[in-house]
Amino acid sequence: MSINSVVHDNAIIRHCQQWIKTLVIGENLCPFAKTVFIQEKIHYHIDRNTAIADRLEALISECQRLDSQATLETTLFICPQGLADFDDFLDLLAIAEPLLKAQGYEGIYQLASFHPQYLFANTQPDAAENYTNRSPYPILHLLRESSIEKALLHYSDPEAIVEHNIALMNRLGTPHLQHLFNSFTHDTNASL
Repeated sequence: MSINSVVHDNAIIRHCQQWIKTLVIGENLCPFAKTVFIQEKIHYHIDRNTAIADRLEALISECQRLDSQATLETTLFICPQGLADFDDFLDLLAIAEPLLKAQGYEGIYQLASFHPQYLFANTQPDAAENYTNRSPYPILHLLRESSIEKALLHYSDPEAIVEHNIALMNRLGTPHLQHLFNSFTHDTNASL
């Protein structure tokens, strides 16, 4: 890997960390994120594959990494190229989820999905609520099911998290959220 690739990868990771710090944690979109972020238990994998088979193989390798590294809680599988189209991303997700099951990971890991153009069914592209799942890059988020179950024990109404997030995004508004997202990828000197 060249020095330029490493610098570019570091910038991508920094953008994702800024997104987590500012929006996911800062606006409390995920009440479970703060601890793993502060404790540095998130692995950031940048996947530069463009062939679906290679990308899926790399995803399974990340499951194996989580298998072997109990100190890691989660992996952000970041795809900075080849999945700019949201429908292409959904196609990958539609294959990845059953693949995890076929590889024996059902009940062990689950996938959450994030994309710069995330669009929930029955919403307009500029609807603020889409930002609950928008990220600086296409991301498949591998989560340990046991950690989710443990975290949810502290929430009597987990569905309220989703409702809170939608209401919050609508309150913040699309212009503000677009401004935030522009800052995640254009401030290459941002420090945490």
